[in-house]
Parts: sequence; C-alpha cells; structure tokens
Amino acid sequence: MTNPVFEIANRKVGLNYDPLVIAEIGINHEGSLKTAFEMVDAAIEAGAEVIKHQTHVVEDEMSGDAKKVIPGNADVSIYDIMERCALNEEDETKLKEYVESKGAIFISTPFSRAAALRLERMGVQAYKIGSGECNNYPLLDLVASFGKPIILSTGMNDIPSIRKSVEIFRKHSVPYCLLHCTNVYPTPDNLIRLGGVEELQREFPDAVVGLSDHSIDNLSCLGAVAVGASVLERHFTDSKDRPGPDIECSMDIKECSELIKLSKRMKAMRGGSKGAVEEEQVTIDFAYASVVTIAPVKAGEVFSVDNLWVKRPGTGEFLADDFESLLGRAASQDIDIDTQLKKEHIVYE
Repeated sequence: MTNPVFEIANRKVGLNYDPLVIAEIGINHEGSLKTAFEMVDAAIEAGAEVIKHQTHVVEDEMSGDAKKVIPGNADVSIYDIMERCALNEEDETKLKEYVESKGAIFISTPFSRAAALRLERMGVQAYKIGSGECNNYPLLDLVASFGKPIILSTGMNDIPSIRKSVEIFRKHSVPYCLLHCTNVYPTPDNLIRLGGVEELQREFPDAVVGLSDHSIDNLSCLGAVAVGASVLERHFTDSKDRPGPDIECSMDIKECSELIKLSKRMKAMRGGSKGAVEEEQVTIDFAYASVVTIAPVKAGEVFSVDNLWVKRPGTGEFLADDFESLLGRAASQDIDIDTQLKKEHIVYE
C-alpha cells in the first residue's frame, strides 16, 4: 500500500486529505479541570479538530522508583508531576464530553493498563501511544485488541523496535499511524531529523505517517508536511504564561490556527513532477522564443545564423529548440525580415 488512509470519527487521514493537527493539552492543565476546559475552548477557537489528553493512573503507571527520576524539563520527580497533574476518571470523562460537545474529537494517551481500560470504558474513538510506550509491547497488544485506530509516536526507538509494534497492529488488523518524534524538550533544529518521516513511510508503506513535535514553533511541522506527513501533533496551551513542563514547546491559539492554515497550503504544494503545466501556457506564449528571420531571405536561399535567430514570443511554428535543425535548409519562397518561420517557408525533399 502506497497511500494508506484511516479514519477517526469519519475524519479521513492520509496524503490526499488536509493534514490532521492534534492539539495536545496533555498535562498542561496541571490537574485543574477548569483550566483544561479553558484550553479546550482555546483549541476549538484555533480550529483544532482533535484534542489530545494524557491519561495517568499513577499507581498503575509507575513504581516507587519513579520518585527518584527527574525529567530533563522539570525540577521534581516524574512521579510527583503525574500525581499532581492526573485527572481522575470522573473528571476525564467530563473533559471528553466537553470536547465532544464542542464538535471536536477527544483522544488520549494511556500510560498504563488501567489507563487503557479507563479510556475504553469512556468510549474513545482512537488511541494515541506516546514514544515511551512504543516498545511497551504488552500495552500495545492490549490497546490494539480494542480494534480502534492507533497513532504511535516513535521517539527514542529505531526501526527494528518500531517493527515489533507494527506487527502487533497488523496482527489485530487495526489502522495505524506512525509519528516521527524526538523526545528533547524543546527540540533543537539539528535534532528534528525530518528524514525520519520519510524513513517511516519507506519501511512501513501501510502506515499513515506524521510528526509529533517538541520544538518551539511551527517550522518543523510544515517541513514534515512537505515530506509526506499527514498528522501533526504539538502540545497546546491557551497561554504561554501558564506554569508546566510542556509550556515551552506548546503552541498557543495563534500558532495553532496558523499551523492548520499553513499545513493545508503546504499539502497543496507537495508532490507533482517537473514539466510545464497547462496554466503556464499564457506565459509560454510570451516567454519562449520562436525562430524568426533577421534578414530578408530569397527563395532557394539556405538558412544560416546570418538570416535566422530566435526571438520572443513563443507563438511561432518553430521554437528555439528547432533552431539547429533548420540551419542548412532552403527557403521555399521569399521571406521578409522579422518573420516567424513557418513550415510552408521550408523546402522539404
């Protein structure tokens, strides 16, 4: 398959459709449902079709050892962060209902078996799997068993590792999307590596591909569309003045709106092949050169560089490419100077 397509809530995703921009509010709400609602409102205002959350059931997700691990973009342990930011099932269900009441699609990333089972109870229409779970094959097998589309971030993983994940998706016959990703927050330009998007498409031709981005603006996402990305994911916040570990690499309303608009434009620009298009004919007519006489020519006289040259416009019967083949031929009749050469002007033997 060279042009795979999948659907989330009747929204088709693939090369022939506008890129799907996922606004990830993630844990930017810092555990406040009120803040989460405000971020949803902002994402809807920006035009986001899909709003993504993170589902953390901390005791099922992490062991006590996580209390000793401090992420590179924080100053407290990952356990403390998730304990502070996690929504309980009741609040997360309210968040899903709120997103859907606004006409958008709610998806979330489960970080544990309990989280996946919660999301299935909630009736999500697709799953997003984070890079850290790309090689969590038991969790992937559980989620794939639900039979719903899966969007998988592949940061920190190589092709053999990703292939094991893909084999699980294929076993369960679920449509899937692979997102190239670099898990550095924020990601500097030299670590974006857009070639990863192309590599994923080559290695997994039945996958829709895209980019999960952690840089500080939209440039890498637009570049990804140019090389074939159909899904773009960025963290989202209604205000960059809010606290939180992901705020620095989050887009706001203005950036999200611009990404949606510009990604559609970039999608329209990609592909194609070299050669003239029909719409260029009006330019061809004046910009190309035709073979013309630069001196009077008598019947029987041989054409040479002394009596023939090429000049605009390109509306004559012979264009510049024909010039060499006309030299040495004889004129069939008298021809005035500055005349576009025609077939009737030439002796054919």
